[in-house]
Amino acid sequence: MVDFRLVHDGADWVADDGEITVRGRSLPDLDAALAAQLRGHPDRTSDGTLDVRMTFDNSVIPQWMRQYSNHYFNRVVTLQLSD
Repeated sequence: MVDFRLVHDGADWVADDGEITVRGRSLPDLDAALAAQLRGHPDRTSDGTLDVRMTFDNSVIPQWMRQYSNHYFNRVVTLQLSD
């Protein structure tokens, strides 16, 4: 499993891990962009998949709103990395 930080910038979903940054208008677009970047990743399984954990960065939510949700949006997806 690999970990990414997830935010929404008002137009796009953005996932980054400090080395890779991908964007997508929708979550399926984001997943496709991420799969394209991670092809050949050493942690993929024998069937060509890779589990990716995306943890929403709560610091982008205004402080006054954080009290209403201790987590906004986290997700784990299994990406198909083989052609």
